[in-house]
Amino acid sequence: EREGRRRMTEWLTGGVLDYADRHDDLAGDGTSRLSPHLHFGCVSPVELVRRARGVGGAGAEAFVRQVAWRDFHHQVLAARPECSRHDYRGREDRWRSADGEAAEEVAAWREGRTGYPIVDAAMRQLAAEGWMHNRGRLLVGSFLTKTLYVDWRVGAEHFLSLLVDGDIANNQMNWQWIAGTGTDTRPNRVLNPLTQAGRFDPDGTYVRRWVPELAEVEGSSVHQPWRLEGLDRARIGDYPDPIVDLAEGRERFERARRR
Repeated sequence: EREGRRRMTEWLTGGVLDYADRHDDLAGDGTSRLSPHLHFGCVSPVELVRRARGVGGAGAEAFVRQVAWRDFHHQVLAARPECSRHDYRGREDRWRSADGEAAEEVAAWREGRTGYPIVDAAMRQLAAEGWMHNRGRLLVGSFLTKTLYVDWRVGAEHFLSLLVDGDIANNQMNWQWIAGTGTDTRPNRVLNPLTQAGRFDPDGTYVRRWVPELAEVEGSSVHQPWRLEGLDRARIGDYPDPIVDLAEGRERFERARRR
């Protein structure tokens, strides 16, 4: 509790001021890192919101909205407890089997070897820290459930096995949100990892931090290593080529949802 309260005070007197502008910056890591402390009850969300509102400003208001999402998911699951395992809004999905058809792709996703560096960086951060930036969670969730068209429950189970902030309500309902079976009003949105990388890790700092095979690749080229040639290509060693074509994955997902 002492560490949680120390971190809360540090956040509210510093980082929260820039939160509105920096919360999606993967390399900058401009988030509070308070989720584990909230999960274990070391920090009160009520006190956190009260103190954040006392700080005021765009950053604090943006942060309060994110804390509100946390409580919203708890309310949803309290009303619909079956949604920890079942779709909140069924889409008649016929997911590809994680133990059969999609087994190799799911294994690559878990290991951070999909060939898409921004996805792999986030998955490796999860394995190393037991935590992942929220933008990363959205990216890897969209990649699994929409680009690979694999059941959100596979991702939710993997996350819960590693997350230090593994809260059932938020984990399951966030996975449902990104899979389009939850409360998202745009259930068929697909996050393109290359577009997202360009927006939230434009110079590749986050990728180079977590994917050492690509540490010597300069600038934004790190996001598409399959385009490297000659010695540059040789330097990345056994880093894999993409396991799926993004356009083909999207088309498969959209075709499935049209059924």
